[in-house]
Amino acid sequence: MIRSSRLFVIDEEGKPRGEMSLQEAMKIAELAEMDLVEVSPNANPPVAKILDLGKYKYDLTKAQQRQRKHHKEVVVKEVRLGPTIGDHDLGVKIKQAEKFLGLGYKVKASVVFRGRQMAHMELGHEVLQKLVDRLRDKAKMEQAPIRQGRSVHIVIAPNR
Repeated sequence: MIRSSRLFVIDEEGKPRGEMSLQEAMKIAELAEMDLVEVSPNANPPVAKILDLGKYKYDLTKAQQRQRKHHKEVVVKEVRLGPTIGDHDLGVKIKQAEKFLGLGYKVKASVVFRGRQMAHMELGHEVLQKLVDRLRDKAKMEQAPIRQGRSVHIVIAPNR
């Protein structure tokens, strides 16, 4: 699949072999019982490497699997509140948020406004501030209050 007639060749140990014709490089790869792979086709001259293609592909897939294995997906749980929530109900929502934080999840606390409540957005900010104050020892505010449409929300992350 290599189209260039002249190549800069790197051998199986990673040492440069220099510039040579495609036929010479193919012979060297054949003697080593390996494959000739074009690594950098846009270079002048193009760079080719002698390697075992099957082993190379196997190593790549193993590296990708290790990356996926060590990649931790961030889960965000949501707690919905109203601007006129009572103290006991707020306590229930705080316990729910504490449970999520204890499991290592981030918590998105949203205050949803309906109808005329939109005129009193400061009530939502007060409710969120109460929530943050009561969770101060278990979590930290990761995102300041943001208004999106008919709601105001914050993101809280567990202390580590």
